[in-house]
Amino acid sequence: MYIHICKPFLGSLLAGIALIILIPLLLTVSVLLVLSTGKSPFFLQTRVGYRGRLFKIIKFKTMNDRKDENGQLLPDEQRLFPLGRFLRSSSLDELPQLINILKGDMAFVGPRPWIPSQMAAFPPNYCRKRCSVRPGITGMAQIHGRNGIPFCRRLCYDLIYVQNVNLRMDLSLLFQTARTVVIREGIQQCNEAFQSKLGQNQRQAFIQIMQSWQVITL
Repeated sequence: MYIHICKPFLGSLLAGIALIILIPLLLTVSVLLVLSTGKSPFFLQTRVGYRGRLFKIIKFKTMNDRKDENGQLLPDEQRLFPLGRFLRSSSLDELPQLINILKGDMAFVGPRPWIPSQMAAFPPNYCRKRCSVRPGITGMAQIHGRNGIPFCRRLCYDLIYVQNVNLRMDLSLLFQTARTVVIREGIQQCNEAFQSKLGQNQRQAFIQIMQSWQVITL
């Protein structure tokens, strides 16, 4: 009841209110980005959402499109411009995802949405469970160190959330997220540290942690 009805309704309602309140800030950031890059202020990317449905995630753009002499994009750190660095460190780049919540693609709290190519690198059981709730702007992994913790442990935190989600947990995670953002804990200045596949050592560590925590049988 809470996961499939109450949570989406409350999320869309609160996202709509937040968007109205934050219009001045959103417009200001958008204008500054256009002046800084001369291009659209938004970054759109296809992600995997609830029950495996694809959607376009919306974020403020934080990197330029600079390329090397071979026409390849430069490393993320070299493409991150000053305003973009600030937006990431303050998590303001995530604000446009309120639109995703309003549309029902995302929630305030849930596992971070993956790109489609990531799904094939993980056990099917894990992917099905991970997609059984709407992806979120923040989640259990984000308040336990964000990108500062091992990747396989972040995967486990996501499943622990999926199997125990309730209103009390969501409120607690939102409160802890606010604290994490204020002290800028666990922030990584490059990309979201997406990994297209799980290396053998990490995969084994992932399975061992999952089984020891009795999260899921792989």
